[in-house]
Amino acid sequence: MNSPNRNNKRTSSRPPSNKPKPAMAKRAQGPKKDKPAGKTTEKDTAKTSDRPMARPAKKPNQAPKVKSNPDEIRLNKYIANSGVCSRRDADIYIQSGNVKVNGVPVTEMGYRVKPGDVVNFDGSVLTPEKKEYILLNKPKNFSTSGDDEGDLRNVSELVRGATKSKLLPVGRMDKNTTGLLLFTNDNDLMLKFTRPNQKSPKIYQVSLGKNLKFEDLEKISGGVTLDGHKLYIDEISYIEDEPKTEIGLKLRTSNVKVVRAIFESFGYDVLRIDRVAFAGLTKKNLPRGNWRFLTEQEIINLKNS
Repeated sequence: MNSPNRNNKRTSSRPPSNKPKPAMAKRAQGPKKDKPAGKTTEKDTAKTSDRPMARPAKKPNQAPKVKSNPDEIRLNKYIANSGVCSRRDADIYIQSGNVKVNGVPVTEMGYRVKPGDVVNFDGSVLTPEKKEYILLNKPKNFSTSGDDEGDLRNVSELVRGATKSKLLPVGRMDKNTTGLLLFTNDNDLMLKFTRPNQKSPKIYQVSLGKNLKFEDLEKISGGVTLDGHKLYIDEISYIEDEPKTEIGLKLRTSNVKVVRAIFESFGYDVLRIDRVAFAGLTKKNLPRGNWRFLTEQEIINLKNS
């Protein structure tokens, strides 16, 4: 018998098996090469969206941010919330050393009051109260002063049962002026809407004793000088489907006396003034003599206006 050729492949005498072969172990993969720029497939997009975003490396020598405790409050805001003065005035008291926390004078700006701290302001212990905001549709024969005539009543009577907090009207209104009047114990907001350089518009409906001439309307729209100060008018127009004694006036001031003075300077008698809009607030669903609390969003809008 001839010997088998060593160069020939060796054959197995076992019959072929039908059992599935075990899965091969994955080989360690090296770094992937960058794909050439081209069209991105949906598969590539899906893979990219599943990967966590890489965080940017921290800058060297950068101090970690310290999270503020929501239960803590800045000292000047704590004082303002107590109703004694505004934040700006509180800063002056703090710098002068007239404010103590737990018996220790504090002059540090930005100091934060913790729960349980006792704050002494100019010799008195402060108790901050919750800020509240009420919108009133003021009727006639009520005034913000209440002392011009014997039969005149103060507007505070109309919101007396609304809250236990002491709320004050923002700005002044005489007995003949009607419409929107804001009440609050937020000193910062009151100061904001009593400044002469306000940004938020107010809209008034003014009733005159005679028709407003078109040439006078044009002159008013260009601005009016009162007591040596230029007053800019945002908008003035006749009210649609009303006689020309009914005028719509939009301007930034909340001083009703200024509205009256504008028309009186042109020789017109002002019979009535009704404030129909105040810094984005309107009389919608608020009948005359009624009031309501502002919503959280309305408060935010007021502070940002």
